[in-house]
Amino acid sequence: MKKILAAVLMVSAAGAIAAPDMAKYDKSCKVCHASGAAGAPKTGDVAAWEPRMAKGMDAMVLSVSNGLNAMPPKGMCYDCSAEDYMALIEYMAAPAQ
Repeated sequence: MKKILAAVLMVSAAGAIAAPDMAKYDKSCKVCHASGAAGAPKTGDVAAWEPRMAKGMDAMVLSVSNGLNAMPPKGMCYDCSAEDYMALIEYMAAPAQ
């Protein structure tokens, strides 16, 4: 878990992934990830995100794009770019503030 969190922080500190668009989080991701609805990992629950993040960001973005389990394709964010998805995933996988 510490390795994954360190990698996320390093990428974020390097500026490789932009800050999340919170309006996009609020209109799409938050619906399930704030409460854990339909088995979605909760925002800020590092332990729940750890096995997912271990797959790598490319796999994570592909899962969002195609949909996975109860998550519909594009995660209900039809105007999100790959960069938006990366920033939103990192935000949700980071420790709760």
